[in-house]
Amino acid sequence: MKKTFLFLISYSLFLASCVPTIDVFEKDVAIPKQQWSSDFKPEISFSITDTVSLYNVYLVIRHTDAYNYNNIWVKATVQQPGDKSTKSEQYDLRLAANDKGWLGSAMDDIYEQRVLIQPQTKFSKAGSYQFTLEQVMREDPLLHVMNVGLRVEKAK
Repeated sequence: MKKTFLFLISYSLFLASCVPTIDVFEKDVAIPKQQWSSDFKPEISFSITDTVSLYNVYLVIRHTDAYNYNNIWVKATVQQPGDKSTKSEQYDLRLAANDKGWLGSAMDDIYEQRVLIQPQTKFSKAGSYQFTLEQVMREDPLLHVMNVGLRVEKAK
């Protein structure tokens, strides 16, 4: 009985050590009433421990078929661990093409798209990174936007 118990514990520890680590972070924030006001600026934080690897950073947008534009302008602001200063950049995300219609994946009248905004990015500091997302379109609030988010994955 004692040998069986020790074997089970050893086998469990072996299996636990073989579980691959997940190299992807994704978080989406729901837009209240599907009306993204310029005052609503979702904050998304994630931790980086591996400062050697390269990462791909995506903006994730989910909208309905009733969205009025082929694109969306999003301002992303990042604060690195230990810094009080921030760095911002605006992105023109193409959501539709005149010849193809809506881009991205669809389910009924809902479309989701992951747009690569920072390919092959190296995070120089370990710790928690905070991204703030805001829409900078002329229409305010921006109607028919359901979710906005961030996806970070190790580059292959």
